[in-house]
Amino acid sequence: MTEGQPEFRSNPRQYQMALSTWDNEGGAVSDATAVLKPAELQPEFHPLTNTELVLLRVRVIALENLVIALLAAGADRQRNLARDMAAHISPRPDFTQHPLTTRAATQMVDLVERASRVRSNQTS
Repeated sequence: MTEGQPEFRSNPRQYQMALSTWDNEGGAVSDATAVLKPAELQPEFHPLTNTELVLLRVRVIALENLVIALLAAGADRQRNLARDMAAHISPRPDFTQHPLTTRAATQMVDLVERASRVRSNQTS
């Protein structure tokens, strides 16, 4: 071996890493997507139609009701954990509270309270 060349035989991992770079060394392209600009790789997003928004709203309502049912059937410990999680939501240091995050925490507490009402109605 000539001086200045690394000895890969003693380190198989280093040898494999060196071999794995050969496919793209020097800017070689293995497929057509690699030559596209980043903006061209971004998927196109179309605005949601009214029908899609309605269906999304229906799914959210269904998920909320499912969460309420699961919390109502769960232990007090689970409902308390959900309340604690809502109280724990806070901005990162040096950032202000985002209104949507605040509303989400309020919504979490509301779901727990609704689950508690469902549970108390079941035991009555």
